[in-house]
Amino acid sequence: MKKDTIIAISTPPGIGAVAIIRLSGGEALQLVQAQFNPHKKNKDLSKVASHTLHLGEIYEGSRTIDEVLVTVFKNPNSYTGEDVVEINCHGSVYIQKEIIQLFIKKGVRHADPGEFTLRAFLNGKIELTQAEAVADLIASNSSASHQVAMQQMRRGFSNDLKNLRQELLNFSSLIELELDFSQEDVAFADRSALKELVSNISKKLKKLIDSFAIGNAFKNGIPVVIIGKPNAGKSTLLNLLFNEEKAIVSDVKGTTRDAIEDELIVKGISYRFIDTAGIRDTNDKVERIGIEKTFKHIENSQLVLHLLDASDNANIKSEIDNLKKKYPSKKIIPILNKSDLVSQDTLDILLSENQELVILSAIKKHGLELLLEAISNLYDRGALLNNDIIISNSRHFEALSLAFTAINEVKKGIALEISSDLLAIDIRETLMYLGEITGEVTNDELLGNIFSNFCIGK
Repeated sequence: MKKDTIIAISTPPGIGAVAIIRLSGGEALQLVQAQFNPHKKNKDLSKVASHTLHLGEIYEGSRTIDEVLVTVFKNPNSYTGEDVVEINCHGSVYIQKEIIQLFIKKGVRHADPGEFTLRAFLNGKIELTQAEAVADLIASNSSASHQVAMQQMRRGFSNDLKNLRQELLNFSSLIELELDFSQEDVAFADRSALKELVSNISKKLKKLIDSFAIGNAFKNGIPVVIIGKPNAGKSTLLNLLFNEEKAIVSDVKGTTRDAIEDELIVKGISYRFIDTAGIRDTNDKVERIGIEKTFKHIENSQLVLHLLDASDNANIKSEIDNLKKKYPSKKIIPILNKSDLVSQDTLDILLSENQELVILSAIKKHGLELLLEAISNLYDRGALLNNDIIISNSRHFEALSLAFTAINEVKKGIALEISSDLLAIDIRETLMYLGEITGEVTNDELLGNIFSNFCIGK
C-alpha cells in the first residue's frame, strides 16, 4: 500500500450547506497545519488531542479561501488507522475545488475509489467483510437492506467463518505433520473428530448459501412482474401502486409493448415492479417482441402478480393452474381485478374455487392494502428480526459455494479413507476459499475488484 497522503471530498458532489474534505496519511496534520489559521493563536494540530474540532481559516498565501472547522483524528484511533483530518467547509463547489487543489499542489494525492476504507482494512481497523458492508450501507435504500448491511458490520458472519477456519486449520496442520512421518504410518489427526467438524462446516456453509436468495433480494430489491391478458388492468395497477401515471391506460389491446419498471418500499423491503405487455396471440411484430420480453421477465422475477379480469371469469381457474404448471417454483399471487364489474355472489364462487385469489378493483382503488399485505407476507423479515446471518454479497456467495464443494470433497475423502496427502489438498482448498471471504487470503486483484466499486471519499 502506498504511504502517501490522500485527499477527497467525502460529501456528495454539488452545492450544499457544508462539505467535508478528508485527508489521510502520515503528513496530513502537518500539511493542514501549514494552511490553517486557527482562531486560537499558536494552536498546533500535531499537539492537540485526537477527536477534537478547531475553528479557523484555510488560506493560500495572503488569500483566505474559507472559514472552516478542522477535525483531527490521530493514529491509530482513526478510521484508516493513520492520521486523518477532516475539513468542514462551506458547500460551494468553488470552495471545495480550491481547497482540494491547494493540497494537491502541496503534494497530496487524490484518493482512489474506496481508498480510505482500503487503508482501514490494510491497517487492521476493519475486516474485509466489514469493508464491503460499508459500501452496502452507503447504498442501502430500505430498512431491510440497511439491516443486512448492519449485520455484516457487526462481524458475526466473519467471526463464525474465522473460528471454523481455525479449527480446520488445526486439523490441516496435523495432517500435514502426518505427511512428514508417512513412512512410520502414524496418525496425528483424529479422523472421527475431523469428520464431525467437516459435517458441521458443511451444514453452516449450506445455511449461509441458502440465505443468499433472500439477502440479495433485500439488498437489490425483489423483482416483481405484473402479467396478464391485454386489458386485465396491469398498467392501471402499476399507476395505483405508485400513485402516478407511469403507464398509458387504454381500452385498446396491446398498448403496453415494452416493460415499465419502478421501485416501491413495502414494510421496509424494496420491490421492483415491472409492468409488461399483455399475453395473447398476435400478428403484430412489435407487440410479439413485447410478449417475448414478458416471458423473460417472468423467468427473472422472484414474484409474479397474475392479473385476471373478473368480468371474463369463465377460464380463471384454468389460467391460474396453467401458470402454476408452467412455473412451479415461482411465487405467484393471482389477482382478480375489475371486481367492481361483477356481483358479490360471483366473487364468492370464484373465491371458493381459488382461495388464494386477491380481490382488487384497480380503477376504484379498492383492495390495494390486501394486495400489499399478501406481497409482504411472502417476504417476512423473521430472519432479520432474529438477527440471523444473511448473505447478500455475490462475492461471498461464490466463495461459499466453492468452499462448500471443497468441504464435501473432504467429507467424501474421510468416508473413503483416502490418503493424507489427497485429504490435505481438499482441506487447503476449503481454507483458501474461507480465507478469501474474511480477508485472511487476499491479493491485489481481489482488493482492486472490491474497492473499485466504492465511491470516492470513502
